Amino acid sequence: MRLRSIDVHRLLTPYVKVRLFEQLRAVIPLVAYLILFQLLILRQSVAESWILTAGLIAVIFGLMLFMEGLKLGLMPFAEVIGNKLPQKSTLPVVLIIAFLLGIGVTFAEPAIGSLQAVGAIVNVERAPYLYTLLNDWATTLVLMVGIGVGLAAVVGTMRLLYGWSLKPLIFASLVPTIGLTLYLFFDPELTKILGLAWDSGAVTTGPVTVPLVLALGIGIATAAGKGSSSLSGFGIVTIASLFPIIAVMSLALFVSTQISPEEIIAAAKATVTGQTTTQWHEQSPVAEVISGVRAIVPLVIFLFLALHFIARDKLANIGIVFYGLMLCVVGMVVFNIGLSYGLANLGSQSGSLVPATFTKLEHVKNTPLYDQALGIGIALFFAWALGFGATLAEPALNALGLTVENLTNGAFKRRFLIYAVSIGVGFGISLGVLKIIYNLPIAYFLIPGYAIRLS
Repeated sequence: MRLRSIDVHRLLTPYVKVRLFEQLRAVIPLVAYLILFQLLILRQSVAESWILTAGLIAVIFGLMLFMEGLKLGLMPFAEVIGNKLPQKSTLPVVLIIAFLLGIGVTFAEPAIGSLQAVGAIVNVERAPYLYTLLNDWATTLVLMVGIGVGLAAVVGTMRLLYGWSLKPLIFASLVPTIGLTLYLFFDPELTKILGLAWDSGAVTTGPVTVPLVLALGIGIATAAGKGSSSLSGFGIVTIASLFPIIAVMSLALFVSTQISPEEIIAAAKATVTGQTTTQWHEQSPVAEVISGVRAIVPLVIFLFLALHFIARDKLANIGIVFYGLMLCVVGMVVFNIGLSYGLANLGSQSGSLVPATFTKLEHVKNTPLYDQALGIGIALFFAWALGFGATLAEPALNALGLTVENLTNGAFKRRFLIYAVSIGVGFGISLGVLKIIYNLPIAYFLIPGYAIRLS
């Protein structure tokens, strides 16, 4: 069949328009808010406006491509794996695949790659154990997070296979998590790694982990779970958010038995730090391209090997799946580039100026711009709105919302879930800013919050 250019246009325009407008509705309000806040409230101009504009366009198109590829390729692929494995393999094999997949998605997450960069800016004298975990133990740290996610995937798989209730598993996971948190909180040195430990649980909310782990769980629940429906596949991500926290705190306890803070500080001072040069593959935009490819391709290879050699099956509609996987890779790359040059750049500009609302900054004239109480209130509102808007554009949350809407046949709308989560994230980031302003221990927020949830 031969198509004229006008025919291609008529076919593709409705297909693209719906998906493009969906991302425009998610991203444009956030961008408008950041720009207006910076111009009207912070009274500062927006720097590098053309670069920002190009980056924001890349964010929109990258998110559109990634979400479409997720729906057509990655999620159906993982769901097939989860559906076929219990039918074709023994329980130990299923658990090993789930464990390896948990570790694999952790190493594939783009956010994991930033750990080393974060470690370079930690003051060793103020937080020696945090410094050594992010520098000397960085690879072990990532491996421990991966093992935590892998073990959570195993527990989640067994829950689906044996029909275990979710609540007892969550309570059983929270007890050691809260217990270790309290233990480390009362240690003057180890308490400084609590933020890192709890942030490590957020790796399971990344754009790679959520769709793969969730789709695997749904597939297993459909094939062999004891739940009433494929909705019983939900909950694995919740468990997987707690296990890495336990793993990181356990690693910190082990490190504390091997080396003292004084030894860490002495070793850091003795290290000769020559002039470091950034390699070509670490520079933007090459780094974003590598990050996007690394996030998707190794996992796809692993899933193909598991499907072919373990499940001994083939993909249906393989052309559509490959098309979806290609969109995932391209979309992730474009989204990463746009994030670096667009949203992240704009957010960094506005965020670096927010303290000017309540304190004096040398590089901003006439600061503080407002009295302290009003300025802090403005900073907290900025954090809330930024968290709310950024969460609306989060690929992982969009993937979760899409899955929920499909499984409930539209009864639970995606936008309801996305808005509920975004509101919660907004309040969470506001509390985080309050913690930074007043230098409050993170345990003051964690323990009461989880105590309320448990009650």
